[in-house]
Amino acid sequence: MRKILALALCFCFPLALFAGETGYKVKYDGGSMTDVKTGANLRLQMTGTEIRLLAGHADLIQEIPASAITEISYGQDVHRRVGAAIGLATVSLGVGALMALTKSKKHYVGLTWAQGNTKGGFAMQCDKTDYRGILTGLEGITGKKAVDSDSMTVKN
Repeated sequence: MRKILALALCFCFPLALFAGETGYKVKYDGGSMTDVKTGANLRLQMTGTEIRLLAGHADLIQEIPASAITEISYGQDVHRRVGAAIGLATVSLGVGALMALTKSKKHYVGLTWAQGNTKGGFAMQCDKTDYRGILTGLEGITGKKAVDSDSMTVKN
């Protein structure tokens, strides 16, 4: 009985390792994909030749060849946590005042592409632990350098 259990565990353990999801979790923030709603949770997968956006586990939304990418951009949204500070101030004034001094950052990565006559682009919100990996991966497979949109100045 022990041998059968050990054999079953030896077989199941490697399968559990391969069952994990690949890619990065991102949130769609807007762009040319009309069938995706803003704020939708997606999974970004990068292979050697293409970038895939998946909804759920396997529903392919967009497949972009790496050679078609024309620009990669990066930006941040920094704001104070005023709403959370007001909520905490109702309970404890001191904690609410300290919370008002903290900042929150959101990291955004944008892609634009052109494939024949078809052009498109989108922006995605990335997790603070993943955005560097996403930028490095995109730069690696496309050969393009990411543009920091915060350092760009807009002239009217």
